[in-house]
Amino acid sequence: MHGREYRLAVRHKVWLDAGGRFAVGDGGTELLRAIETTGSVRAAARHVGWSYRHALAYLDNAERALRHPLVERTRGGHERGGARLNAEGRDFLRRYSRLRRRIQTVVLELARVAFSDARWSPTHALRSRRRLGGHAGTRASRS
Repeated sequence: MHGREYRLAVRHKVWLDAGGRFAVGDGGTELLRAIETTGSVRAAARHVGWSYRHALAYLDNAERALRHPLVERTRGGHERGGARLNAEGRDFLRRYSRLRRRIQTVVLELARVAFSDARWSPTHALRSRRRLGGHAGTRASRS
């Protein structure tokens, strides 16, 4: 433990399928947000750590799966080109963000209830690790 507080953290992923086909996940919504702030698919892709080609393919797949265009793109190079979310894209991003916040709230509450008893408290976990021959933050060796 070495002076750090030990906490359990619940992790989860959220994505939307449309007709059994992946449509959009958290990474895609980050791309959409970045398009809105940068005004460019290329700059947005760079911002989220994707290649430009991957970002274009992702947007194409998402728009086909959702059956709505999300981004208005203008060709034209450095000076004249650009991209921005259209009304459907902004509405989708707003709805997805609200859904994501609600899911996060529910997941955190479920985790709090599931692990609220003394057996799963940080100090109990530390004592258990020491009893097994390890320490908090690492796995006890198996022999």
